[in-house]
Amino acid sequence: MMKRLARMRWYLLLPVMLLGTFSLQFFRPDLPANPPKTDNLKLPPGFVAEHLYSPSESKEGSWVSMCFDDKGRMLASDQYGGIYRLEIPAIGSKDLSPKIEKIKLENDTLNFGAAHGLLYAFNSLYVMVNNRANKNLPKGSGFYRLQDTDGDDQFDKLTLLKNLVGEGEHGPHSIKLSPDKKSLYVICGNYTDLPTMDAYKLPQTWKYDNLFPEIKDPRGHANDRKEPGGWVANVNPEGTKWELISAGYRNPFDMAFNDVGDLFVYDADMEWDFGLPWYRPTRICHATSGSEFGWRTGDGKWSPSFPDNLPPVINIGQGSPTNLLYAKEAKFPAKYKQTLLAFDWSFGIIHAIHLKPSGSTYTATREEFLSGVPLPLTDGAIGPDGALYFLTGGRRLESDLYRVYYNGPEATTSSETTPLTEENKLRRKLEAFHAPGNPAAITTAWPYLGHPDRAVRYAARLALEHQAVEGWKSKALAETNPIALTNALIGLTRSGTANDKTAILNALSGINYLKISPTQQLDVLRAYELVFARFGMPESAQKAKITALLNAQYPSSSREHNKAYCKLLVFLEAPAVLPKTLALMAKKEQYDPNEGLATTSEDLILRNPQYGLDIAKMLEKMPAPQQTYLAIMLAKAKVGWTPEMREQYFAWYKYAFTLKGGNSYVGFIDKARKIALENVPANKREYYNQLSGAELLTKSGNDIAQEDYPKGPGKNYKVKDMDTIFTAELSGRDFKRGKAMYVATTCSRCHAIKGEGGNIGPDLTQIGTRFSTKDILEAILEPSKAISDQYAATQFELKNGKSLVGKIANQDTEHYYVSQNPYAPDFLVKVNKKDVVAKNYSTVSVMLPGLVNPLNVEELKDLVAYLKAGGDEEHAVFKTK
Repeated sequence: MMKRLARMRWYLLLPVMLLGTFSLQFFRPDLPANPPKTDNLKLPPGFVAEHLYSPSESKEGSWVSMCFDDKGRMLASDQYGGIYRLEIPAIGSKDLSPKIEKIKLENDTLNFGAAHGLLYAFNSLYVMVNNRANKNLPKGSGFYRLQDTDGDDQFDKLTLLKNLVGEGEHGPHSIKLSPDKKSLYVICGNYTDLPTMDAYKLPQTWKYDNLFPEIKDPRGHANDRKEPGGWVANVNPEGTKWELISAGYRNPFDMAFNDVGDLFVYDADMEWDFGLPWYRPTRICHATSGSEFGWRTGDGKWSPSFPDNLPPVINIGQGSPTNLLYAKEAKFPAKYKQTLLAFDWSFGIIHAIHLKPSGSTYTATREEFLSGVPLPLTDGAIGPDGALYFLTGGRRLESDLYRVYYNGPEATTSSETTPLTEENKLRRKLEAFHAPGNPAAITTAWPYLGHPDRAVRYAARLALEHQAVEGWKSKALAETNPIALTNALIGLTRSGTANDKTAILNALSGINYLKISPTQQLDVLRAYELVFARFGMPESAQKAKITALLNAQYPSSSREHNKAYCKLLVFLEAPAVLPKTLALMAKKEQYDPNEGLATTSEDLILRNPQYGLDIAKMLEKMPAPQQTYLAIMLAKAKVGWTPEMREQYFAWYKYAFTLKGGNSYVGFIDKARKIALENVPANKREYYNQLSGAELLTKSGNDIAQEDYPKGPGKNYKVKDMDTIFTAELSGRDFKRGKAMYVATTCSRCHAIKGEGGNIGPDLTQIGTRFSTKDILEAILEPSKAISDQYAATQFELKNGKSLVGKIANQDTEHYYVSQNPYAPDFLVKVNKKDVVAKNYSTVSVMLPGLVNPLNVEELKDLVAYLKAGGDEEHAVFKTK
């Protein structure tokens, strides 16, 4: 669910001390002391927002899930507490305060909740509990049903339908009613064990299936988790029949059906992988029957191009998915009727994903529907009145309930429905054969193995894999159409045994590789990889023939082809792969980190200081993912090296350590480096160890070693703690350590002291002459309390529905020039003034409130002393009284 920020190492969290730091003399006289919470929301024209309730202010926790019952009442759950029922005042009411009751089992004091998912259906409240059982909440993770059996409007029966092994932010999540309203769909993250199912739309033939060197996350994330990853299942109302529908996700938090019954899933990214070639952004996937989306632990995530998984409908970008809903029933203008609303917790955005049928699936465009800074979105639903209701909170943050409705001139009723294409109908026809024991599946599906539509081909192959392999193996090997043959052989590899290896490779070698399209070539290359991954090295004659074919095509002008060629040739021990790959690695790679994304990473920076500024640091010096991929692949190469090649190769690692990726970037690179070192002569190992940058790393190999890291242990400091810590005037402090902490907390990146440091934020040389110790500490610990207009960020609302957050660096008569990355302040985005609908100062400082939390008390005192001294080593604070 919400970003795993708490588990990140502190030094990748610390943002620059910017916007609001040490500017207590400035206040915004034009703003009320407590502005309405809806003032923080950016909405499309004609929409109205109402703030209805603050659960946290009423000591009712932080709400993360909601639904409506058959009487139009809302039910909502605290992430770490109980479930509440609300009667919501009608739109236009003078008093917007809802009537609230806490749900308890009749005649029972059991506290029940901690729900990530709620659904009212079949005269029951279905509850997806995500919880480690404890004294306050004795019911652990599982799928539950609450019923009112005596008709008194109070729940009196609780049934555990399925115990689920998994908890936390990757545990059991949401519930949705099926389109035919006869069953339920549930969704779980990759930390939830897949229970034994009664049926499987996705055949149980999944494996790791990757020749890329397997490196698990160096910080331990999901290292014990196996394929198929996060999953979706269909369940009958009694919870007695479970069927696996889709899998291969990382942490899919929610799903939604459109008006023709197609299912969409909102999957999370792994922000620690940012900048690495296997990074997958947050994305919307069309979860067709038996769909697989290729999540594997560590660096093993499949490319979306692999034919044995499916690509997303749209890649959104960095974020934390929490809720997905389809807006068909909302009383919104027609443009939103075939639209998914996707909630992002980290950056406070509701993305409007406009779907457009394309073949048997969909394409999509993205619009920013609603946003706020901050706005930690958790869940939402379309109410019986056609309004959008949504919650903020999670992680014990301040929690609020809002309502958004349309009050503009456009019509809010529409009879238009999503057209069902012929390819969509065909795919559904084939999906009817996604079950074993139906001989008709083979004859029905076979003609479509070579269909132009990728999802149709996928559905046809899965229909085969559900049937006994002996019934179609010979037909697969005898196929002559290269596309149909490739897909049939992929199915045979997944369903067959090592005894089939030679026959499969002979059939693949019969394809005229140079006569098929680039996309078909990638499918053939993936077929080879699957055979090698499952059945091992081919016999010598086949090995020589395949090596010759691939070597003749490598390198290519295509990145995806080059990755596949390199991977296969390293496995096949082809000597020529080394000089060719090293030459590719030496080329300067033109890489756009926003390529293929619906959002830009730069625009997210100032929306969330805890996560956005990590992005800023990474964008400052991003790794080239293609070079990284090729380098890691060569770590497995054992033969063909010359001393000159090794010099070039291991020197690359030292260079790679100077770049910035996600939290696990350094650890992944180091693990690949150590794999490569195993392949050098023992008497040269230490030489190459040093050449490749060993001295740059900490003992764990997960971080770059720096002298100015705090020793800790840290503390979650509060302003109220300061009177106890700073009981007397500072004296005898350590100048060197104070300066080191100033650098470690990244203050120097944006502030100058005595002419050294950044110039984005105010100069701090004279701070000690203007503010007391208490004032300085309050500015550090509560940076959003007072923000100077001089350093405040601005949120622009644009005519195209988008918003943009950044600091105005300059302007002329026609344009604003906006800086969005404090680590790259000279990179400016030009905004046409005529396109700006509104602009407002951000009320949130970019400076992280917990900036000094990693410091121990003595380090904190030395930092404050350094600030009070303005960097003067001769100041009295460094003298002993």
